[in-house]
Amino acid sequence: MKVIASSRTEQGSGASRRLRIAGSTPGIVYGGVKGPVNIKLDHNSLYHAVNRESFHSSILDLEIDGVSEPVLLRDIQKHAFKQLVMHVDFQRVDPSQKIIIRVPLHFINADVSPAVKQGGASLNHAVNDIEITCLPKDLPEFLDVDLSAMTMGQTLHLGELKLPEGVAVTGTDPKQAITSAAKAK
Repeated sequence: MKVIASSRTEQGSGASRRLRIAGSTPGIVYGGVKGPVNIKLDHNSLYHAVNRESFHSSILDLEIDGVSEPVLLRDIQKHAFKQLVMHVDFQRVDPSQKIIIRVPLHFINADVSPAVKQGGASLNHAVNDIEITCLPKDLPEFLDVDLSAMTMGQTLHLGELKLPEGVAVTGTDPKQAITSAAKAK
């Protein structure tokens, strides 16, 4: 996904407020061998991109004043009640170094699982995303969790999750429950 930005020299809360009034969002790009760069982005296009799941868990192509570089979204600050993105942080990505990022889980085939089809169970999801480590080229947008073999009373654990090659789960107990099938009341 491509994100277009331009560098900015103004800093501080007053300058950020003026940017927001003008329809822009302040941000910063950091990491790598270059120093941090203050940027501004068009608020409307950023707001619509932020609402896409892939924007949060994929390598983005950030173009600053015509020069592109790969980045990850690291932080986003939204207004408490207005539909307004207040600030964004991006981190530069080195293709040869592993990254740590949270990716969403997509639960598939729940409707054909024996627990739901024959037992009338409900599937309870304990987590919706997990933290992984991998090289940028191996980063998945999401991970599929196949529930087609779930039976009544069964719990699917993190250690049973099928991960793509080059992807590993970070610092989490392999016995952590992901989803379970329980009798619907």
